[in-house]
Amino acid sequence: MSIVGRSLSFILLCLCLNSTFFIELIICELPAYPIAKHGCQTKCGNVTVPYPFGIGLDGKCSLDYFYNIECNNTHYDPPKPFIGTSNLEVLDISIDGQLRISNEWTSIRLNAKYPIVFSYTANKLTVIGCDNYAHIVGPNFETGCTVGCSNLSDVMNGSCLGIGCCQTSIPKGLKKYKIVLRSYNSRNVSTVNPNGYAFLGEDDKFSFDISYLSSTNLYNETIKKIPIVIDWFIGEGQTCMQAKTNMSSYACQWNTNCIDFESGYQGYRCSCLPGYEGNPYLNPGCTDIDECTDASNTNCSHICTNTPSSYNCSCPKGYHGDGQKHGTGCIRNTSKLATMLSLGLSLGLLLLLVMSFICFSTIRRNKQIKMKKKFFEQNGGLLLKQHLIQYGRSTESSKIFSENELKASTKNYRDDRILGRGGYGTVYKGILPDGREVAIKKSKVVGHIQVEQFINEVDILTQINHRNVVKLLGCCLETEVPLLVYEFISNGTLYEHIHKNKGMTSWLTWANCIRLATETADALMYLHSSASIPIIHRDIKSANILLNESYTAKVSDFGASRLVPIDEIQVTTLVQGTLGYLDPEYFHTSQLTEKSDVYSFGVVLAELLTRENPLSSERKIEERNLATYFLMALKEDRLMEILDPQLVREASEEQLVKMAKLIKECLNIMGKDRPTMKEVALELEGFKKQNRHPWSNQNNEDENILICDKDLYSIPSRNTMEYSQSYSMEVSLISDINHPR
Repeated sequence: MSIVGRSLSFILLCLCLNSTFFIELIICELPAYPIAKHGCQTKCGNVTVPYPFGIGLDGKCSLDYFYNIECNNTHYDPPKPFIGTSNLEVLDISIDGQLRISNEWTSIRLNAKYPIVFSYTANKLTVIGCDNYAHIVGPNFETGCTVGCSNLSDVMNGSCLGIGCCQTSIPKGLKKYKIVLRSYNSRNVSTVNPNGYAFLGEDDKFSFDISYLSSTNLYNETIKKIPIVIDWFIGEGQTCMQAKTNMSSYACQWNTNCIDFESGYQGYRCSCLPGYEGNPYLNPGCTDIDECTDASNTNCSHICTNTPSSYNCSCPKGYHGDGQKHGTGCIRNTSKLATMLSLGLSLGLLLLLVMSFICFSTIRRNKQIKMKKKFFEQNGGLLLKQHLIQYGRSTESSKIFSENELKASTKNYRDDRILGRGGYGTVYKGILPDGREVAIKKSKVVGHIQVEQFINEVDILTQINHRNVVKLLGCCLETEVPLLVYEFISNGTLYEHIHKNKGMTSWLTWANCIRLATETADALMYLHSSASIPIIHRDIKSANILLNESYTAKVSDFGASRLVPIDEIQVTTLVQGTLGYLDPEYFHTSQLTEKSDVYSFGVVLAELLTRENPLSSERKIEERNLATYFLMALKEDRLMEILDPQLVREASEEQLVKMAKLIKECLNIMGKDRPTMKEVALELEGFKKQNRHPWSNQNNEDENILICDKDLYSIPSRNTMEYSQSYSMEVSLISDINHPR
């Protein structure tokens, strides 16, 4: 053959190979099942639109007009899809129940009739800056977070914990929102960051970078590219059970599961059964997956036979076994001699495995011992021992629980054992082998700050022995996260009882309010003056006052508390606390004193008398802070108007006025003008004596019986307040607004 002939043959061979490859590529890209209705467009530009959504505003290609997608090819090339007639650009639609829209607005209102809501699991409000705070406002909620940074060396890439960047979640069922961004500090920070940014977007698509603080076009460069995730569902107003009663309108097709939608609205979603694939909303539904098509994806070693939703493995003739890769496989049928040889080899292998297991167990046991030692040091065990020895307390003052003991007591930390979640972890109910009920506090993460909080709480509680303080029973240091074990307090928090049935007659009578206030004051007086080393709680609030089975007050949560050396009257600390309860003097000066607890206790007293939240967006802007609201009402002679009607009926005006004056003294801006906790406790004891009837017995048995008879509440979860945050910058923002100098 000539050179020309050979060249032509080579070219034709290449063309054939390339054509074959091109055809295979097209086949691979074709969908394995129908995506849209027959005859309907499946893509708009680069976005695939699966049924129940459909392209076109006439509704012919969608389940209902709610799911219409307008494909705008007039103004865009390639075309862009939009939800209905709105300006919400669709970036992606998932058959699993989510779609993503373009992030171009600081406020979005979804059509109230449409079965779509902002995803509370996938989206977060993010704030970037050094001198800003932002809050996101919806119909029945308001939340936000604060950022601050004085030096770029304090900022960390990927960290959104309040320094340069912060994030917060949104509630279920949100259909509209508005973001408000402001600067809260007038000091010059322009050399660090002249701009601030706030946006709602998909959390997984955002990672904070220090360079964002100096960017002048961050919105177009980064933020605009982060989508907002929307959850969609069908059958609005119906559960799966209700929808199945009318099969003519029931949307789930053959071989599907129906899943109730639980994000603030009633509806449902459809999904394929295991072993099936396809569009669960589109007739004929999901089809069986032929697992045997790609044998590498099965567990079969030889023969694979497809079955509905599954497959079977078998062996060819002349072999025996289960035909599975991770089972016996397929073994050739052999003679008796071969069987004996095989048995001998098997026994030798078994002996080798036993010896290997013994060695492995020994290595594993030694590794576990090293790991527990590592966790002990990581969780601050050495630091805890040092603290206990430094303050002259024995390491036997609290029991050291084993990991297995606490796992068993909580049924391996089952969800139905959760009592509540806080800023630093989760609290579980546990039942010890001796039948005692306990509360087990488990940290979320293990970091330097969390270890300090853990050690601090153990350090504080090991020296406290008071009837109105939650008792620490022990701890566990050999786990990845530190655990604290407390006595179980069965009747929830004072906050829940104050606000659960606001405006209704409750067991919180005048006498019971005085009693609870006196018990709490006694505990704080003990911390300030009777403990071996004075203790400042630093986070007094109604949510940290628990009620036991006899409705006795128990002060809890000493993670933020501080020991005060006897020769000092104040300590300088990073500002921490809870919004609405925070001492304004402490916020401005960072000087923590016992009078800071007095101020917080004054807010609790005001909350107890008014049944009002410490922070409320329902009140006027200047009165959103309860302390300001209470003092203004007292100044304007409107005290009786803001007090709980039940207390006004039960107590005399003289008693209420005296209590209001005591609260006013506790809420003085200057700490030196506030009474000590001992003076407050003595004043409350006087109130308590005035409420005792002459015929009351000395043990107050009648009063206890009355309280037990009025136990109308089940054991509630100890949820933290919406506004409660531990970050110092967030605390300082609201406190600065509500307590200006």
